[in-house]
Amino acid sequence: MQFVKSVVDADMAIMDNVIRDRLYSDVVLVRQVAEYIVASGGKRLRPMITLLSAQALGYKGQHHHELAAVIEFIHTATLLHDDVVDESSLRRGRDTANALFGNAASVLVGDFLYSRAFQMMVNCGSMRIMQVLSDATNIIAEGEVLQLMNIGNIDVDEADYLKVIRYKTAKLFEAASRLGAILAEQDANIEDALARYGMHLGTAFQIIDDVLDYSGKQEEIGKSLGDDLAEGKPTLPLIYVMRHGQAEAAATVKDALEHAKRENFNAVLNAVQQSGALEYARDTAKKEAQLAKECLAQLAASPHTQALLALADLAIDRNS
Repeated sequence: MQFVKSVVDADMAIMDNVIRDRLYSDVVLVRQVAEYIVASGGKRLRPMITLLSAQALGYKGQHHHELAAVIEFIHTATLLHDDVVDESSLRRGRDTANALFGNAASVLVGDFLYSRAFQMMVNCGSMRIMQVLSDATNIIAEGEVLQLMNIGNIDVDEADYLKVIRYKTAKLFEAASRLGAILAEQDANIEDALARYGMHLGTAFQIIDDVLDYSGKQEEIGKSLGDDLAEGKPTLPLIYVMRHGQAEAAATVKDALEHAKRENFNAVLNAVQQSGALEYARDTAKKEAQLAKECLAQLAASPHTQALLALADLAIDRNS
């Protein structure tokens, strides 16, 4: 990650200034909640992708800083809403905004961030950019609903799971990378290649997130282990056990998932680890990361292109 940061740090610093400026509101609670969640850490991968993709394609303007901030605001808004829906109390090792300020404040400030993001999009003066970001925001919302519909559903298969990921998580990665190509006025082939890079990268990133719920350390991943199970989410490790595990292991997972039993976490963890589910999920993520890297074949060699390639490796080789 050190190499990637060295390439993009100057642009990230400018983006951070944009974020601080655009977070301002006369309403004190809006500022408090928004600043709390934006300042709470995180990898900032999505805005980083916008900055890197624009630079890798030779963009010389300033709109990439504004659009990177837009991507971060949209992502932050989804986090605020997600934590309310999931009743989460811990994110990135800190209290969630809803735990600290309440559900109502979190939802409403999430709405503020969405609307502020759209105000900022207008400043770029591009209907194409507006189309990409509005479509992405709508699809993300559909992904949230799809995930909600799948809660406790033991019949969800890998294709259903991947659809949720590509809507809910990968779509913003896809939009983030596509924006760089649009700003650099690239042709449709390059734009689509960058979009596919983001989609595959986002998919790999989310699969590893789901793996870490059964293999990570709470102090490193910044959330409570077993959260996915407690929320009844059929993630890839659980789907694998239900489809390919021993009968007893599959039954244990199905029961825990249907009834969202965190107290069964140790039994489920054992079933996941013994079945080879984590290895399968990691291999699936690695394939997605490799596909992401292959999408960059048309880009000229540069530190920014190298950083995009490195992000694909970092998405799968992490503990948090």
